Amino acid sequence: MNLQHYKQDIADNGFSVISNIFSEEEIEKIGKVINQIDTSKETFRKSEDLFAIRQFLKEIPEVKDLVFNDNIKKIIKEVFGDQYFVVKSIYFDKPETSNWYVAYHQDLTISVDKKTVLENFGPWTTKQNQFAVQPPLDILENIYTIRIHLDDTDEQNGALKVVPTSHAKGIYRPETIDWNVETEHICNVEKGGIMIMKPLTLHGSNRTTNGKKRRVIHIEFSDQELPSEIQWSERESVL
Repeated sequence: MNLQHYKQDIADNGFSVISNIFSEEEIEKIGKVINQIDTSKETFRKSEDLFAIRQFLKEIPEVKDLVFNDNIKKIIKEVFGDQYFVVKSIYFDKPETSNWYVAYHQDLTISVDKKTVLENFGPWTTKQNQFAVQPPLDILENIYTIRIHLDDTDEQNGALKVVPTSHAKGIYRPETIDWNVETEHICNVEKGGIMIMKPLTLHGSNRTTNGKKRRVIHIEFSDQELPSEIQWSERESVL
């Protein structure tokens, strides 16, 4: 697997899709582990439109060896760099009937262990006793996100739509998108494939219209150390 093309693609456009990273059997095993969990914890979010698990790798540690197969480790090492570690993980399940719709946005916050006053860090949010903050731009620019697809995903069941090259424009407010100069790209991903994205890439997704579910594992990676007053809430080495 020659990854240089994908590395360049991400640098230029802010995203790339790579097929056949997980076998049918590996996807089945991951699904089985997820289906056996106790969903009553407060880090789990359940509604008709969405089931989500925050701190996914912390909540379900037995899934870790399945998620970080040789292909994923090779990608982290060669595309991101061997100093990269996990800083956030979420599992999303958009059910077949989901009307869940996500407007265009950038991922501007990181998850940390506590709230405190820090220069250039803010605003802060707290969800389910978890703290998120907008850090300085250079920290966001260094993050990579891997989205592992457990189902075939296209424009009919909520595939991500992105604005290519928007990751290189700093903080980009969605309401200022000039569609005369920007284009929209739909990221279709086959089951067992992944999408890699820079968090500053403008992205969103439409409602499901084809009655097919969409399960995604979203994992963010950084090689940056935070100021000593705070820590990444999910820091985990995988290489």
